[in-house]
Amino acid sequence: MKFIATAASAALLASFAINAAEPKGEPMPSQTIDRAGAQPSAKGPAEYFTGNVRVDPLFPANESAPYSGGYVTFEPGARSNWHTHPTGQHLIVTHGVGRTQEWGGPIVEVRAGDHIWCPPGVKHWHGASPTTAMTHIALSGTRDGKNVEWMEKVTEEQYSK
Repeated sequence: MKFIATAASAALLASFAINAAEPKGEPMPSQTIDRAGAQPSAKGPAEYFTGNVRVDPLFPANESAPYSGGYVTFEPGARSNWHTHPTGQHLIVTHGVGRTQEWGGPIVEVRAGDHIWCPPGVKHWHGASPTTAMTHIALSGTRDGKNVEWMEKVTEEQYSK
């Protein structure tokens, strides 16, 4: 598929170039690079997860970008507790086969390449399938210093439906 430049796309690109210009006398902030492996992996706490879960932080929320990101790997059968997010959550499945469920809804299978959007305040859980691990990138917004409200564990009966 070829990209065809239109007047609108050219104007948009020009506005980026204008907005990126450094004001006289004021240095612009520069990019930062956080090297892979610079932050240690953490075991998902049993208080919030069932089974073996590893969390690899990517970046924390900050003043100008109030959202955080991390890789979360669920071994087969592992899952989060029920929970909500005050600003919603994006999940991008990068490996394996997993499951997710909204409160009162059916379990939905997800696979590498799938993207899940969970709106603010929607009670849900996510994790691996019973036989296959699953890794996703989680992008969660922060409101009033909080990005998740943890709730009760997902029971074996709920997980196995």
